[in-house]
Order: sequence, then structure tokens, then C-alpha cells
Amino acid sequence: MFFELTNLLITFQTMMNKILKDLINTGKVVSFIYDVIVRTEKEEHDEIVEKVVRRLEENKLYIR
Repeated sequence: MFFELTNLLITFQTMMNKILKDLINTGKVVSFIYDVIVRTEKEEHDEIVEKVVRRLEENKLYIR
């Protein structure tokens, strides 16, 4: 980030919203700053988690 970190959380949240926009719009994924919550039925859970991880990886973001 640039000089001051005053807008770091807002900037990061905006970036996450753009990356996961279509998944958030379905109501299956919620992103809040550093947390990504996947709430689905058991059958499709793994598929949605895989999509989230793939998108984060494509944007050079990593999960611990």
C-alpha cells in the first residue's frame, strides 16, 4: 500500500468484492475484510470453495 494505511481495509474490501462479485451476488459467499464465508448445501460446498480459492490464486492472494 502507499504511504499511509488509513484506507487499507476499505481498499482491500473493495478488491475482494470485485474478485468475488458473482459469487457474492448468488448469496453463497460473503466477504468481510479478511474473512470469506461460504454458506451452501453440502453437495455444492466443495465446488464453491474451489472457485473462491482459484480466484484468489489468480489475483495473487493467498490463504493461511
